[in-house]
Amino acid sequence: MTSWKVTLPCTRAEAEAIEVGEALAMIDPAPVLMTSERVVDDPDAWQLDAYFEKKPNAVTIAALRALVPSAGKAKPVVEAIEEQDWVTLSQAGIEPVATRRFYVHTSTNRGAPPPGAKALQIEAGLAFGTGTHETTAGCLLMLEGIKARGTVVRNLIDLGTGTGLLAFAAMHLWPRAYATATDIDPIAIDVTVENAAINGVPIGLRQGALAPAVADGVADAMVLARAPYDLVIANILAAPLIAMAGDFAALAAPGGQVVLAGLLTTQADAVAAAYRRHGCRVAGRIERGDWTILRLRKRPR
Repeated sequence: MTSWKVTLPCTRAEAEAIEVGEALAMIDPAPVLMTSERVVDDPDAWQLDAYFEKKPNAVTIAALRALVPSAGKAKPVVEAIEEQDWVTLSQAGIEPVATRRFYVHTSTNRGAPPPGAKALQIEAGLAFGTGTHETTAGCLLMLEGIKARGTVVRNLIDLGTGTGLLAFAAMHLWPRAYATATDIDPIAIDVTVENAAINGVPIGLRQGALAPAVADGVADAMVLARAPYDLVIANILAAPLIAMAGDFAALAAPGGQVVLAGLLTTQADAVAAAYRRHGCRVAGRIERGDWTILRLRKRPR
C-alpha cells in the first residue's frame, strides 16, 4: 500500500501546540502528525511531518499549512511512501520520555528504561498525551514532586485524559487510590481503555482501578458522585482551564492538589488568577520550554 508524507517547516512553539484541526479530522483515517527538530536547540528550525493513507489534495495541504503559519509560502515536500506502515513510521522518530520514576515509550522505541523507572507504553495516535509534549513530561515531574513531599492521595481524577498516561502515572504513585479519567472525546476514552490493557491498569470503580468516563468538563454523574478529589489533574489548554476554573476547583477537596498544564508561560498568571478566585493558590510551578505546569493547593476549611 502506498501512503503519503507531507513536510512543512515550523517553529518549536507551533510544534508543541499542534493538534489535528477540524478540516484534517474529517479525513478518514485522520492523518498522523509528527514534529521534530531540524536544527538542534534552534526553536525556529522545526518541521511538521504529516502521514496520510491517500494522496493529499490542495485543500488538505492548505489545512496543514494553517497549523504552521510560520511556514509562509514555503513549498511543502510531498512524498509517496511505498509499502510502509504509516503509523509505525510516524512513531519511529519519537524519543522515549524518561524521568526519575517513569519511562514513556511507543511499541517502536522501547529502549531500556532507567533502573527503577515505571515503563508505560503509549502509542501516538488519535488522542493527545504520548508523553513527548513538554506539558505531559512536565506533569510527570510535578506528580513525582507531589509524591516526594509525602502527600497522601486517596482519590484522584485526570480531566481531559487523552491517552490515560497521567492517570496511569498517578495510579502508579498512589496504587491504593480511587482513580477517575474523563475526556469529552469518546475516542480518547476508547484509547485510554486500550492503553490500560496494554499497561496492566485495571478498569473499574474499586480502589486501585481506573473509572473512565466520557464527560464535558464535570458534567457527569459519576464524576460528581466520586468527588471531592485529593488530586485533580487537567492537562488541557489555557482557555478551557480558565473557563472551567470554578468547576475544577470545586472538585478538589479542601487542602487538595490541582495540577494544571497545557498553558504557555505567558498564560500562567491568567490561569492562576482564575483559580485564585475559587480558593486555590499557586504552590509550585515547572517551566519547560515555552510551557508552564502549575501546582495549586485548595484552601483548607
